[in-house]
Amino acid sequence: MNNSTASISRRSSLLDAGRRVVNWLEAIPYALLAIPLRVAVATVFWNSGMTKLPNWHMTVALFTDEYKVPLLPPQVAAYMAATIELTTPAMLVLGLFTRPAAAVLLGMTAVIQIFVYPMAWPTHIQWAAMLFVLLARGPGKLSLDWLIWRHLLGRT
Repeated sequence: MNNSTASISRRSSLLDAGRRVVNWLEAIPYALLAIPLRVAVATVFWNSGMTKLPNWHMTVALFTDEYKVPLLPPQVAAYMAATIELTTPAMLVLGLFTRPAAAVLLGMTAVIQIFVYPMAWPTHIQWAAMLFVLLARGPGKLSLDWLIWRHLLGRT
């Protein structure tokens, strides 16, 4: 075997190995990929909601002095934020009403990005990317949404 033939053979082996790896990755079910998406984005918002509970007076002061969400009184904005941050993460983890929960959190992310912390876009774009996938593809088969659609409505 000459050098040219050996080089072609090595290249072909590398391409075959690359194809096998890509095929293996593409065979991973979306249901398995959706779980870390749901848990990761849920954790971010849950942790934020939990920080609001211990000192409600400080939370309202934060909405008054730092966040300054337009059109909403600070007390109302604080209640809305805490409610969203403590309910939608549980929904995401369970895979229950995943698309509506993702849409609500996407809206909240947009408000945070536009009105509160516009320079934090590198973080917000990560949240938005995860939420867009969940909005577009749903929670996957390992979820209450899937069970409801499949068993109660007779759909797959």
